[in-house]
Amino acid sequence: MKAHDGMYIGGQWRPARGPDTIAVVNPADEQVIAHVPAGTADDVDDAVRAAREALPGWAATPPAERAARIAALRDVLVVRADEIAETVTAELGAPLQLSQTVHAGVPIMVAGSYAELAASYSFEEKTGNSTVLLEPVGVVGAITPWNYPLHQVVAKVAPALAAGCTVVLKPAEDTPLTAQLFAEAVDEAGLPAGVFNLVTGLGPVAGQALAAHEDVDLVSFTGSTAVGRQIGATAGGAVKRVALELGGKSANVILPSADLAKAVGVGIANVMSNSGQTCSAWTRMLVHKDQYDEAVALARAAVAKYVPGERIGPLVSAKQQQRVRGYIEKGVAEGARLVAGGPEAPRETGYYVSPTVFADVTPEMTIAQEEIFGPVVSLIKYEDEDDALRIANGTVYGLAGAVWAADAAEAVAFARRMDTGQVDINGGRFNPLAPFGGYKQSGVGRELGPHGLSEYLQTKSLQF
Repeated sequence: MKAHDGMYIGGQWRPARGPDTIAVVNPADEQVIAHVPAGTADDVDDAVRAAREALPGWAATPPAERAARIAALRDVLVVRADEIAETVTAELGAPLQLSQTVHAGVPIMVAGSYAELAASYSFEEKTGNSTVLLEPVGVVGAITPWNYPLHQVVAKVAPALAAGCTVVLKPAEDTPLTAQLFAEAVDEAGLPAGVFNLVTGLGPVAGQALAAHEDVDLVSFTGSTAVGRQIGATAGGAVKRVALELGGKSANVILPSADLAKAVGVGIANVMSNSGQTCSAWTRMLVHKDQYDEAVALARAAVAKYVPGERIGPLVSAKQQQRVRGYIEKGVAEGARLVAGGPEAPRETGYYVSPTVFADVTPEMTIAQEEIFGPVVSLIKYEDEDDALRIANGTVYGLAGAVWAADAAEAVAFARRMDTGQVDINGGRFNPLAPFGGYKQSGVGRELGPHGLSEYLQTKSLQF
């Protein structure tokens, strides 16, 4: 696609208010592939005004018609799936096959699920002598990250539109081309002018202006816990609703009865997917002491399949590459044992990091506590189930996790004791209707399915 040099506001591409631009870099070869406008507070204000003007008409649109518009958007994404995949590969660096199946495929699935939900959801219910109306919150400011550049957009925009809200999107500055492509799809699908608006720009400028704007009713943010705190504080000061999907440090708990080889293999694949740039990745692998040495050998063999530049892509930027390499160096300095990989760059060009496995990791080490956001796995030994639970719950995060056991009931019993928002049982499949979100400092609210739709609704009761 050709990058736009303006903002999508009020149903058209408009010139940016300021002259500054952001360079978009292909992380695989470090070449600049495009420039997009660096939006200002004035651009954000224009977009919010357009969204506010479009709100009454869109909120009054019958749910069935809103559903039809979302279905039309889904259909455009289907037609443009190859272009989406190629764009994601160009600006994120993901291998093309991953871009096709996940980065293009999953948002299409999620958009389709909200087309169906918008048509079937009950926006009115009765309780006693009252009728309860579920109404749109209003104007939504959506701030999305770079790791899943289209999925994160669709996971916010689709339920907001289904609820009858209007949206202003500020995408991550590393991956704005995918967001521009989405805006093109919105236009092609025929959504009314102002229902969806796009402002590209830097987080501390455009993102902060959107979060703080007095005419934004809800801020939906996905990103780091540190930035989430700032947005939550800003929104709280204005008594404004927030939905925050933040960091994670998920545990992959392998109980002694599990198929160890399968659990380790799937666990490694989970972390290596998207170069480890997944907030719900199971980066802590918890193994019983009697099976630990075997698990280490299995992990070493499994990670060898992930060759940088082939099966695994680069990290998104030089900054992210340096960050992850710094964590690997810290792991070595604190006494963890390198089983595979290390801090050295595996290729001369591109922001690659070697797929890395640490053994002899203790729960208190930095690499076991902080979100690394790269292809790094820590193997942690536990004594018994209570010890495993203590380690699994022993971080400030609670976004996701996994449990493996020979019997699903055994795994479920352990999962019920985990302080986390989503747990995969024996490698359970992704479900676009299941709520996704975290406990503790992993966020507030849920995305996907009917729970994700409810985030964008407020209640009014009529007494008779």
